Amino acid sequence: MKLDHICIRVKNLEESIIFYKQVFDCTEEKIQDFPEYGFTLVFLSFPNSEVTLELTYNHDYQEYELGNGYGHIGMKVKKIQDLYTKHQSLGIKLTEIKNFGGASDYYFVTDPDGYKIEIIAE
Repeated sequence: MKLDHICIRVKNLEESIIFYKQVFDCTEEKIQDFPEYGFTLVFLSFPNSEVTLELTYNHDYQEYELGNGYGHIGMKVKKIQDLYTKHQSLGIKLTEIKNFGGASDYYFVTDPDGYKIEIIAE
């Protein structure tokens, strides 16, 4: 068994696609539009990963609540400082690079819908 994809619901599909392409160099793999059912799916792939991100856009969007059960998506990178510098230059919401109790360096970015993504040094 292996993890195939992660799904998040987004309020602005184009804004989210641009965010994930710019911030994580994602590639748009597939778009599935279901107007008769009122939603569109966009599948994005990450470099060096088999797991895809499914962005679900509901045409009759109502305000989503992240809830208190969602934590974050975690991504490992070889050159954390290089990616951090890129993310700073994009002007996106992110934390400082931290180290907790001798674990790997990490920081968080926040996507346009408020989802947190943890970037961890390999």
